[in-house]
Amino acid sequence: MSYQNILWETAGQVGILTINRPAALNSLNGVTLDEIETCVNNELNDDVRALVITGAGEKSFVAGADITEIHELTAASGWTFTERGNGLFSRIEALQIPVIAAVNGFALGGGCELAMACHLRIASEKAKFGQPEIKLGIIPGYGGTQRLARLVGTGRALDLLLSGRMVDAATALAWGLVNEVVAPDQTRTRAVELATQFAQAAPIARKAILEAVYAGAGRPLAEGLKAEERLFAHCCNTSDKNEGTAAFLEKREARFTGE
Repeated sequence: MSYQNILWETAGQVGILTINRPAALNSLNGVTLDEIETCVNNELNDDVRALVITGAGEKSFVAGADITEIHELTAASGWTFTERGNGLFSRIEALQIPVIAAVNGFALGGGCELAMACHLRIASEKAKFGQPEIKLGIIPGYGGTQRLARLVGTGRALDLLLSGRMVDAATALAWGLVNEVVAPDQTRTRAVELATQFAQAAPIARKAILEAVYAGAGRPLAEGLKAEERLFAHCCNTSDKNEGTAAFLEKREARFTGE
């Protein structure tokens, strides 16, 4: 498929989705959101076992939503706006393959929210993170008030949300907002390297890990443990479990088939 505001490519079993509006700092307008949704719905076939999301250029991952669109919002259209973005980002978070954000620059507003909807985040040393919506007289609408607090804790989340300030990559790493910080020219490379490693893991177990972790997120421990028990039992009834344990005992590499 052809796109106007995004690029799609594959590297082995890894899909790479690039927000391609560098002149607008890769901001998320309606067309861009539509294309991301179309890409997620149509490009992620069985051959794609991990996904990297990044931004074009060296300055910005995604600098936020399109402010000209936000300026025109009413209560009714604002509700539609936030439901749409939340639905798409929740769809990305719920994907059954690992999703890694390669944050190559500014990740502000909707960009920070998109990065947080990914399962892991690799940041350039030059990356900046923030939720500056309060400076526009609004609050985050794509999950920022919820995912940020879950990742860094309520106090740090409120610091960013109430001040609208940015933090650098080193602070984001110390807070647990990102998984790794790398040199600017290594951001995409490292994300693809990690995605490739995940793509080669046992498919059923990989999917079950994602499901188990998110099934328990924000819920009582007992509920998460029940999900883990159910998924552990499911994995025990697979050919991949038989192959993985046999390979370990025979001191050889496992050949997983996803069955």
